[in-house]
Amino acid sequence: TLLYTIKFEYDMQSLKNEINELHQKLEQAGDEALLKIISRNVDEILFTFLDHKGKSHSITCNIFEGYPEQPPLWCTASDNTAVNSTIDKLNSHSRTITLACQLLMNDLCEAFGLTSRNTVDLCNGTSSCEGGSSSSKTFDMDSGEDDSILSDDDGGISDTDMMSDSEEKSDLVAMQPEQFASLEKIKQNIRRDQEQGMMHSVQASDRIMKELKEIYKSDNYKTGVYSVAINNDNLYKWDVYLKKVDPDSPLMDDIKKLESDHQHIHLSITFTESFPFEPPFVRVVAPHISRGYVMKGGALCLEVLTRQGWSSAYSIESLILQISATLVKGNARITFNHKGTPYSFERAMCSFTALVESHKANGWVTPPKEEG
Repeated sequence: TLLYTIKFEYDMQSLKNEINELHQKLEQAGDEALLKIISRNVDEILFTFLDHKGKSHSITCNIFEGYPEQPPLWCTASDNTAVNSTIDKLNSHSRTITLACQLLMNDLCEAFGLTSRNTVDLCNGTSSCEGGSSSSKTFDMDSGEDDSILSDDDGGISDTDMMSDSEEKSDLVAMQPEQFASLEKIKQNIRRDQEQGMMHSVQASDRIMKELKEIYKSDNYKTGVYSVAINNDNLYKWDVYLKKVDPDSPLMDDIKKLESDHQHIHLSITFTESFPFEPPFVRVVAPHISRGYVMKGGALCLEVLTRQGWSSAYSIESLILQISATLVKGNARITFNHKGTPYSFERAMCSFTALVESHKANGWVTPPKEEG
């Protein structure tokens, strides 16, 4: 019998246990705990904190698939400076949910001049404040138990998924040598990650590779409508540069006014292991844009970027072109000499999360004709 041991830093059950234990401790503290959980699941925890004046501040913890290696993202709708400062502090360091809650409660109580009795010791008797305990799980490959974790469906790019000789020759003709070399380097990186025990979704990796290959072959790419760069050879993170939009639009005029080396709109596309069944996260990196359905932090107000609006049949090139058209239709303009807070992944994710929740309640509506 062939046995494989896979080490999981934090499986789903561990996450559920941490959330439930956190909720239980806050519940047991009763009114003494000014931090309370309003709702919770493995993707998101909604908290409320009661300040010294009895005002409630809503705080959200967004949890990602890679937790705890990928730390949670903390957001708040509060306009209070102390609350926002504390949230920024939490996002600047990698912490478990429990430890972050302990620091959140301590810092806010101190900021609002509340007594120590209003804080609860969340870390007592738990390993979550130390980053969680690692667990090992053994799978019997002959029995079929969880064998998909090491199969070609979930583990990484297999040799059978790589391009055949004929496909490689065809791609060499359709692509520039440096583009073909870039694809080969990415595949080598994925193989290296496999050898080091880092598991990638074959389905996601194959599809993203296919999308990138198709983009390299496309006329829009070749004629400079946009360009694509892989961020630090990470297949799951793309930098897209929109260089040409509607030539008759004010936005195109604005792009031409930018410095020669920056005559583009920089987009960031982040894929997850669930792609193509879930949409990538897309945000504007620079320059600062007003209108055009660009929100705080650079997030984009587009239904196609949500789970309900996305289809696995969509191509990334069609998505890029749709974003370009939406910016123009929404009368997007570049804000020259912008003095405000620059766009960031954290702020964009917070804005997008709030947008999705809002549309869940109110639905998506067609914009007025004058807005495109």
